[in-house]
Amino acid sequence: MKVAVVGATGLVGSVMLKVLEEFKFPVSELLPVASEKSVGKSLTFCKQNYPVLSVEEALKAAPQIAIFSAGSNASKKYAPLFAEKGTYVIDNSSCWRMYDNIPLIVPEVNGSILEKHHHIIANPNCSTIQLVAVLSPLKKLFGLKRIVISTYQSVTGTGVKAVKQLFDERNKQATDMVYPYPIDLNCLPHGGDFTENGYTTEEMKLVHETHKILQDKSIEVEATVVRVPVTGGHSESVYAEFDVEVNADMVRNSLQNEKGIVVQDKPAENIYPMPLHAEGKNDVFVGRIRQSLYNKKAVNMWIVADNLRKGAATNAVQIAQLLVEKQFV
Repeated sequence: MKVAVVGATGLVGSVMLKVLEEFKFPVSELLPVASEKSVGKSLTFCKQNYPVLSVEEALKAAPQIAIFSAGSNASKKYAPLFAEKGTYVIDNSSCWRMYDNIPLIVPEVNGSILEKHHHIIANPNCSTIQLVAVLSPLKKLFGLKRIVISTYQSVTGTGVKAVKQLFDERNKQATDMVYPYPIDLNCLPHGGDFTENGYTTEEMKLVHETHKILQDKSIEVEATVVRVPVTGGHSESVYAEFDVEVNADMVRNSLQNEKGIVVQDKPAENIYPMPLHAEGKNDVFVGRIRQSLYNKKAVNMWIVADNLRKGAATNAVQIAQLLVEKQFV
């Protein structure tokens, strides 16, 4: 099986290669693709060296699967060209997510909707993935009326230049500013661009993508996105209101055996999810589950995941696995 990774030398692309290797995905030939300045260099995958290719070279090779993590512009231009050749494109950008005819997939949540004719498949936003992974099984059991989310997002979600800004500031070195303000010792309530309604594009992604994945536009979604000076993963404080009365034990027990979810909820022992411990792991971690003080139908919880893993690369590779399981490739 030929697999192209478009954006292979980037922060997410390099993790995609690690995950493909760790998951022992059946790659017979890897086609690593990057920008012109990287073409001709080599990278190692499964103890073999592979030359970095241009996107045109990868197109000619007609891979069965192409995983994109090269930004919306590249996806918009090249994903349809791969799809025309019969390649299944799994796209990590925001480009295709809200098209009605393109599935937005978290395999554990809505993998069943993936069909053979879907040659472009959208990978959701990192914050949305970990949110719906936890909420989906709860929605099935209790219904879901309203969620209020505040995110605490890692600088890795912005990219390698943002990580450099953080550590340059920490080391008191001059740096190129990716954010409008310093990020070290600071929190920025600013993810993406501000829109006319006062919310940011990252906040509205949480609204629209949650509606699409859970197939329910009636859910009230309120989001505040905050960038914080950490690198291990994204954290979310979530207030969830259901259709029926629930308590913390019901929620905790419902999530205990869900695939891909790890419940860490023993506050008396200081056990709760943190990005420090989520980094490098593929699961979604949930804890601090407690009933609302004022609403018997609501709980508060804390959700953490490595945004480069389950929030991006791992979810994309799991979609590729789904294509194999369904015998589409």
